[in-house]
Amino acid sequence: MATTPSLDHPMFKLVKDAFPGKTFRGTEFRGESTLIVEPGDLHSVLKFLKTNAACDYNFLSDIAGIDYLNYPAKTLGRFALVYNLICLARNERFFVKTSIDPSLPTDGIVNDPALVVDSVCDLWPGAEWMEREVFDMLGIRFKGHPDLRRILLWEDYPGHPLRKDYPVRGRGERESYRVVDRTSA
Repeated sequence: MATTPSLDHPMFKLVKDAFPGKTFRGTEFRGESTLIVEPGDLHSVLKFLKTNAACDYNFLSDIAGIDYLNYPAKTLGRFALVYNLICLARNERFFVKTSIDPSLPTDGIVNDPALVVDSVCDLWPGAEWMEREVFDMLGIRFKGHPDLRRILLWEDYPGHPLRKDYPVRGRGERESYRVVDRTSA
């Protein structure tokens, strides 16, 4: 049975009442609700959703990084982070999204000071690996992260391969590999 989307999820009202004067947006798609927050408000909203007894989103399932470069629809920023929260007691998901824009040309190597958000490792220790993956693949850094270094690629890797402006064939990193065959292994 299809339901019509409505923005009457109880968390929207709770967050709006808890943070008067802050700007929020909300969407609902296929029964899943997403709260869109400003990057500076992200940590405090996530903390509220975890610690408030009425919310009780005690499990961070995933952090997804998105690059909207050349996206056909208008977006709030080039990069987005989506936090997938779960309340285990109610078996309910809730998504929190924030968007950030680079302030420097994104050549994949420069650490852009605008591509920084607060870490949530103090709220969910398991976020450490998820934030490291987003950093490695997209170059978004997390302020306050206890060990922010690459997790999938080597430290000197020249860029962030999930950025849409990263060349599909790479920047020559495969050509520098030493070929190993059965006799030399």
